[in-house]
Amino acid sequence: MERRIKAMQERYLLPSLDLVEAVFTAHQDEKEGKLVRRLVEEIRAKKYYVPALELMMVNEEDEIVGYAMFSRFHIEGKYENELLLLSPVAVKTQLQRQHISKELLEYGFERAKQLGFQAVLVEGNPQNYHSRGFQSSYLFGIEAGPNIKMPSPDCLMVKELEQGALEKMSGLVDYTFYQSLS
Repeated sequence: MERRIKAMQERYLLPSLDLVEAVFTAHQDEKEGKLVRRLVEEIRAKKYYVPALELMMVNEEDEIVGYAMFSRFHIEGKYENELLLLSPVAVKTQLQRQHISKELLEYGFERAKQLGFQAVLVEGNPQNYHSRGFQSSYLFGIEAGPNIKMPSPDCLMVKELEQGALEKMSGLVDYTFYQSLS
C-alpha cells in the first residue's frame, strides 16, 4: 500500500478535521473529538499556524490516513520562532500501529529543523513519545502552568531539534491564548 506525506492543501482542510474528530471521539469521547477539531481550526486562524508543518499521510486513493500539526508556540511570550507545539496527532483508528505517526513525526522534525525551529513541545502519554526522542520537559526547566491538568508531570515533554537548544529555554507552559482549551 503506497502512502505519501503532504503538507496541508485546501482540498484536505475539511477531511483532516473530520479525521481528527473521529479519531479523538473513538479514543476518548465525542466531547474530546469536538474539542480537538476546534483546536485545529483555531490554530489555523492564528499567527502560530505554520502551513508547511500541518502534515498528513494519504493512501493511494488520496484519502487521509494520518495527520500531525506542528505550530509555533511560546512560553511566557518567548521562543515562538524556535519552539513548536505538536498537537494533534491522529491516525485512522483501523490503521494504528503501522508506523504512520512515526513517519509523520520524523518527517515533521526534519522539515521543522529546515525551517529553523529548534525544539518541539508535546503533551501526551510518555510511552507514545519517548521512542521519538521526547523527554520530560521539567528536566529542562519547562513546566506546566497552574491551569494545565495532567495525570503526571512526565506527560509534558520536549524534544531538541538542534543540540543545546533547550539550554536557553525555560518557563511555565500556558494554553490560555487558545480559546478552545480555556
